[in-house]
Amino acid sequence: MRKEGALWALGAMSGTSLDGVDGAMIKTDGHAIFAFGPSAYRPYTPEEQDRLRAALGQWPGDPDVAAAAEVVETAHAELLARFTGAELLGFHGQTLAHDPAGKGTHQCGNGAILAQVLGLPTVWDFRSSDVTIGGQGAPLAPFYHYALARHISATEPLAFLNLGGVGNLTWIDPTAPGPESPGALLAFDTGPANAPLNDLMLSRLGLSHDEGGALAAQGEADEDFVAMVLKDPWFDHPPPKSLDRNDFHGLIDRLEMLSDEDAAATLTAIAAASVAAAQIHFPAPVTRILVTGGGRNNPTLMAELRRRIPVRIDPVEDVGLDGDMLEAQAFAFLAVRVLRKMATSGPDTTGAPALVGGGQISRPDP
Repeated sequence: MRKEGALWALGAMSGTSLDGVDGAMIKTDGHAIFAFGPSAYRPYTPEEQDRLRAALGQWPGDPDVAAAAEVVETAHAELLARFTGAELLGFHGQTLAHDPAGKGTHQCGNGAILAQVLGLPTVWDFRSSDVTIGGQGAPLAPFYHYALARHISATEPLAFLNLGGVGNLTWIDPTAPGPESPGALLAFDTGPANAPLNDLMLSRLGLSHDEGGALAAQGEADEDFVAMVLKDPWFDHPPPKSLDRNDFHGLIDRLEMLSDEDAAATLTAIAAASVAAAQIHFPAPVTRILVTGGGRNNPTLMAELRRRIPVRIDPVEDVGLDGDMLEAQAFAFLAVRVLRKMATSGPDTTGAPALVGGGQISRPDP
């Protein structure tokens, strides 16, 4: 493996929405992005999703973890075997539990197995070392967001907003010399995003998500309830900070008296309102928010964001990026940084007391 110059790296991501696995290649030296390569998606079957959901909240050795890990490893192997030309793999695994102030963080899936199956050096277990020294272990995409801001030639502060199961923001000063520089980044989770809404749709209607925000668009948000949720002390806590997918799962039970339409509208409004509330934490106002993750495909959610935040808000496609694959690309980028002993997180992104280069490296047998 070359110690200098750009590599073609393959990254994979299975997010908290539990919809499937994304795979994407980029050419990078761990600093700049030289090219974007092919990408692909492999959805989880309903049966696989059931096995993953059964393991949510569990830790290594708990009853359903082995079955979930088998799903994750099999799905990744099937997807990633389609790619050619990769020199390195970044494998995130599937987050089952995240408790940085307590038990730690748990992503199931063994990167050593994928290294053997795919014949690629594999970087995995990206979060544990950050949590071990006192960081939140999340979010981990901010160093890649900084590289993207430089790639699109941004010159003023901007933010990347990822709307997955949980929302997270990265504030970026693209004029800073690098992502490790003090003041270059501030990153944190904003609150619940798609996870409670997806869980509501599944429990009430047997659907995986609110397609196109259609159900929420028919309802009316309970703004008193939205305001009550935003009074939770977590929203005022200064960043960096992170959430587990299920930290706000109880919202669904508290909406049982609302119709399906109004409940969906209320959860959509909470996702947007939490992002709006997060602006107070920015070191300086941003000129633009670029949205990635599945939530950018929800017109009702995007409209709520624009109604509540007086800043230009666009999907990342407006600047030539792929919002479906950005997180998979991020773990390809981070894999190169781990390989070359570069930082992947730090005080302003995860709250770790020092810069951290997280991740294990597994190599295939000769």
